[in-house]
Amino acid sequence: MKTIQFREAIAQAMTEEMRRDDTIYLMGEEVAEYNGAYKASKGMLDEFGDKRVIDTPISESGFSGIGVGSTMTGNRPIIEYMTFNFALVGIDQIVNNAAKIRQMSGGQFPCPIVFRGPTGSAGQLAATHSQAFESWYANCPGLKVIVPSNPYDAKGLLKSAIRDDDPVIFMESEQMYGDKGEVPEGEYTLPIGVADIKRSGKDITLVTYGKILKEAIKASEELIKDGIDMEIIDLRTIRPMDYKSIFESVKKTNRLIILEESWPFGNISTEITYQVQNEIFDYLDAPIEKINTADTPAPYSPVLFKEWLPNHLDVIKAVKKVMYHK
Repeated sequence: MKTIQFREAIAQAMTEEMRRDDTIYLMGEEVAEYNGAYKASKGMLDEFGDKRVIDTPISESGFSGIGVGSTMTGNRPIIEYMTFNFALVGIDQIVNNAAKIRQMSGGQFPCPIVFRGPTGSAGQLAATHSQAFESWYANCPGLKVIVPSNPYDAKGLLKSAIRDDDPVIFMESEQMYGDKGEVPEGEYTLPIGVADIKRSGKDITLVTYGKILKEAIKASEELIKDGIDMEIIDLRTIRPMDYKSIFESVKKTNRLIILEESWPFGNISTEITYQVQNEIFDYLDAPIEKINTADTPAPYSPVLFKEWLPNHLDVIKAVKKVMYHK
């Protein structure tokens, strides 16, 4: 095992897959000459050249469409967005083309494409650059949605995403690119659609994903001092979702909290809440609690932003509420 940064894990996954398969290429803004906006494609232009690591104009609709179209001629593109906020410009290509080609062609055209880049907030970037779109894309049949929380998962899941014959939305975070973690030096992949128990516990289940997982870990370290043993499930994949792991955990703990960096209306936590009460209602000893951002656009002010984004104190408060703990 070697300790590397999240951005290095992304670069390794893409590089290894491009060495393995010459139909894979990377396209996006600043991915080549600048080594990526977050240096997640460092060194790739030197190794693969400008036919396979391609800088684009600022036209997400254009290069998203080129990527989708190229899958129909046998290519397996990786499309990088500087942020998924900019993917809204190309969402027609993702939702109306990539997600539907296989069905509309009667299975003649699979669409093996990965759309990747940062999601969610990244500090003082204000309302138009701080949005989480996982639930938007997960709402669309035909798309797979992955949100890793650490370098090990990022590399293994990205390699699986690149090999998948369906379009995959692969969401990272600007605030995780410098995170370090152990990654095997040999070949490995991780299965899409399988959650990971980051911490075992017996009193309450917390389900989360992505960078906000750190707040859950921090909360668990404080809660154990009060004798509350929290189990933490990292979804890793939003669609397809590993409901089985959630159900098995809740059957054990009888309580559930979902922590999500997303607005409270119509999101991932709402879906999980419905599935749990519908499938294993009799195992619940307390109402399910959701923790989301405030129901407003992200503020620019650091004081307001701190109130807008959930943190470990919000988790502790929610846990004690669900545990009926004074």
